[in-house]
Amino acid sequence: MSDNIIKYHVGDSGIATITLNRPDIHNAFDDTVVAALTTAFKQAGEDPAVRLVVLASTGKSFCAGGDLNWMRRMATYTFEENLRDSNMLAEMLRTLNYLPKPTIARVQGAAYGGGVGLVACCDMAVASPEAVFCLSEVKVGLIPATIGPYVVRAIGQRASRRYFTTAELISAQKALDLGLVSEVVASNELDECIAGITKNLLRNGPRSVGEAKRLVLDVADGEIDATMIADTSQRIAETRGSDEGREGLTAFLEKRKPAWIK
Repeated sequence: MSDNIIKYHVGDSGIATITLNRPDIHNAFDDTVVAALTTAFKQAGEDPAVRLVVLASTGKSFCAGGDLNWMRRMATYTFEENLRDSNMLAEMLRTLNYLPKPTIARVQGAAYGGGVGLVACCDMAVASPEAVFCLSEVKVGLIPATIGPYVVRAIGQRASRRYFTTAELISAQKALDLGLVSEVVASNELDECIAGITKNLLRNGPRSVGEAKRLVLDVADGEIDATMIADTSQRIAETRGSDEGREGLTAFLEKRKPAWIK
């Protein structure tokens, strides 16, 4: 995929692993990588064989954000060229955030700028103690604009007002406290921790997992009014009447495993 700058693999259990593969430049991305990631995320989202996605990277760093050569090119772009470039990045982040399967970031090292955005767009993130995070855009006179909505939702407005403006380093433990990452484990335990999470995910109905994720995204910032109550009532009614819902309830009552557990 795109000269191997992105690796894409789907295992027998339905786990798609999408791996940033530019370790020599700390997995920084440019427009080519952004396009490849967008394609990979869409492929995983549309493939019925994929149950969940792990976003990983090779080498010392998770993702250093924008590639220096890409940034040099940006400095010569017209407004229209920069807008087109920004829209591509925004579409990649949107695709990851709303991917209809659970997503887990495997963060073994530093995540800067857009790398923090990738982590924030995933449903869960597991980090090593060596991982550090930095919203570094203001250091070079920019702002974390396209990643902003996702980071603010992950760590909250108050913390965002600090870290967007100070560009200070955020340790793995602080990222855990802020809610940017879900767990911090030793480097040699990252895969074991992710395996434990994926084991739990694969026990659950594939359709219901996707619908549960969508439910969170749809109700998180809404008012609990008559419209929301009606909508959530309709969702549970549809779920109960679905093939997966009937199978799950029948399997529970019959004390057997549902059909989706292989």
